[in-house]
Amino acid sequence: MATLLLVTLYEYSPLFYITVVSFCFLVTAAIVMGWFGFDVPVILRSYDEMEFLIPTPEKRMVQETNPFSLALGSGPACVSDGVSLRPCCLERCVLNCFWGCEVSALQGALHIHQQNLRLTSPQHFLEALHHRFHYHESFCINSGDEQECHTCIPADQRITDFGPLPRKHYPLVAVLTLADNEARNQYYIVANVIVIHVPDGKYNLSARILFQYLLSQQGKMHELKINGQLCHQHFDRVAAYRPCPNI
Repeated sequence: MATLLLVTLYEYSPLFYITVVSFCFLVTAAIVMGWFGFDVPVILRSYDEMEFLIPTPEKRMVQETNPFSLALGSGPACVSDGVSLRPCCLERCVLNCFWGCEVSALQGALHIHQQNLRLTSPQHFLEALHHRFHYHESFCINSGDEQECHTCIPADQRITDFGPLPRKHYPLVAVLTLADNEARNQYYIVANVIVIHVPDGKYNLSARILFQYLLSQQGKMHELKINGQLCHQHFDRVAAYRPCPNI
């Protein structure tokens, strides 16, 4: 049996070699033609080349107006003495400051906004947070007013820090919402959530905005990226606080 197989291969080997050489020549010619711009059959194109040739669908850019703006005010900031905030809004707004807000509570509130309950008013945020914070203070902001608002935890609460790292509480969560119902129906963005670090006795990193989120009428959440932060500062803040998820 083995002898018969060897004899058969010996008889047909020239034809086999000719077929292999011809096939290699055709493949090489197709590659060369494709390299110089000649049309090549689709079956001979590589997968990467096919993926490159598939047109990418264009995404339409949508421009929306953000009626909210908030920055840290002048002067020193710490947990014992409070912090100054400088809001500037296109419409009459309400600034709510939640000191010592639980990280999990804020995550749950943002998740609720994306699922069913739209967080468009201060009362909605109070209900969504389930009062899982140490102190709450609110300010009325007029349209175009850039006056600073100073918020502070009352001294009788005797809160000097928010625990060791990693923390389960954000020092300060500022929430801007539109005050009038008509304005809420006019804008796509209905709330701005700002997570702020305020230095205390156990974590003395200077005051800064950690995360910002814009909430829309349709239940979407968009994160505003912070520019100009150094890499080591970014790592420090991530080690200390867990950012809210982008769901």
